[in-house]
Amino acid sequence: LRHLAQKGMGANTLRAMASDLGYLEAWSRASDGFALPWPAPEAIVLRFVAHHLWDPAERARNAGHGMPDSVRQALAATGRLRSDGPHAVATVRRRMALWATFHRWRGLEGPFSSPNIRNAMRLAAMATDRPRGRKSARAVTRDILDRLLTTCGGGRLIDARDRALLLIAFGSGGRRRSEVARLTVEDLMERSPVPARRGDAQGVMLRSLGLRLGRTKTAGADQDERVVVVGRPVDALLSWLFAADIAAGPIFRRIDRWDRIGEGAIDAQSVNAILKKRCRQAGLDPAAYSAHGLRSGYLTEAARRGVPLQEAMRQTRHRSMQQASSYYNEVEIERGESARLG
Repeated sequence: LRHLAQKGMGANTLRAMASDLGYLEAWSRASDGFALPWPAPEAIVLRFVAHHLWDPAERARNAGHGMPDSVRQALAATGRLRSDGPHAVATVRRRMALWATFHRWRGLEGPFSSPNIRNAMRLAAMATDRPRGRKSARAVTRDILDRLLTTCGGGRLIDARDRALLLIAFGSGGRRRSEVARLTVEDLMERSPVPARRGDAQGVMLRSLGLRLGRTKTAGADQDERVVVVGRPVDALLSWLFAADIAAGPIFRRIDRWDRIGEGAIDAQSVNAILKKRCRQAGLDPAAYSAHGLRSGYLTEAARRGVPLQEAMRQTRHRSMQQASSYYNEVEIERGESARLG
């Protein structure tokens, strides 16, 4: 089972699952003094909801509302709890979904679909006043991307790598960190040049490449997910590969302070670190941007340029129309009159 999990799930997913399971175990010991029971009684799951989704105003009036101080202090002492306030609804749902998944893996029936628990979650979500946070406070749109790229003109190998990484991550639909980090030369598929202006076969032609994504967050390796990049990202990528003399294996590799290129690929966290470093160098607040901002920025930029939503989704590989359309809705409101009535 461990082997299958490692083969079928990305490293980030496995780390997140281990972290959430560790939290559940720590909460159970802090709350009851015992290890997490299997199967979990309905009363314990309801207590988990009550400890994590609560109303701060009611807490001020009633000290027994929400998570008890003894539980909070025990979790904080082990580094499991970093906030004194209620959890985000999405975090609680994710941990409960994982809890239910582990029940199924053990061949057990859990209480997670019971009417009492579903009703408790619904009421708690309606009562919470904590808005859902975004993975990146600000989107990395084309104008922001161009500012980051101005910091990559130093002529060093690390500048060539970072320029290629940022352009490929954005131009391929705002790829996720793990997808960018594990790209290899073998994932590149040569394609014929395409016109810079659609339908103008006699005009300027742009180089084009296909990227084989393999396993993604929403698709298995057997689905052979692919996207196409054209123009500036392709030029930057090929320039990096030539400068680094990379003909096979990982595309984006570690580079030490002496400009020596390693054999192994960078990890997903490095993609985020590179973006934040370039933000700092461009005079932008690194705390306001993350690698996910490339994904939201791509969709926001597509909406601004009038790219049809379904066409943009073919590049981002979004499965949810609702999630992808939220960026388009914001742009439409921004351009419309409804936001100007005041």
